[in-house]
Amino acid sequence: MIALGCDHGGYNLMVAVKNYLDKNNIAYTDFGTDSEESVDYPVYAYKVAKAVTEGGCELGILCCGTGIGISMAANKVKGVRAAVVNNEFGAEMTRRHNHANILCMGGRVITEEQAVKFTDIFLHTPEEGDRHDKRVDMITAIENGTFEE
Repeated sequence: MIALGCDHGGYNLMVAVKNYLDKNNIAYTDFGTDSEESVDYPVYAYKVAKAVTEGGCELGILCCGTGIGISMAANKVKGVRAAVVNNEFGAEMTRRHNHANILCMGGRVITEEQAVKFTDIFLHTPEEGDRHDKRVDMITAIENGTFEE
């Protein structure tokens, strides 16, 4: 199950992402918003982040105007590794090397076609272990206040 959320700036991207998920029979929960009317992105970032960290959803996708604000809000929830992606390489590496659990994109930065492509890559790229596990564990240690150089 994929958790979805957006604000008004990312609404059109999210519509395209939902169409892709529907076409490919990929289950999701939509946490809103449902229009281009102005809303506060932290509300939707929090809902998606909690759905991912509490286990209700495996991964999340968030969209706002740039992807930046909504990623910053989501990353405040313990256990979230939300990454803003603006190209195909980033969509792949954020999963493969950084084990990101939330993809963030900006409706004023990328096209709907790009959002669909990045979503496909993000959802179908496996996490690599080995040295990357160590680094992700270090990120978790920083988050937990237990990091030692």
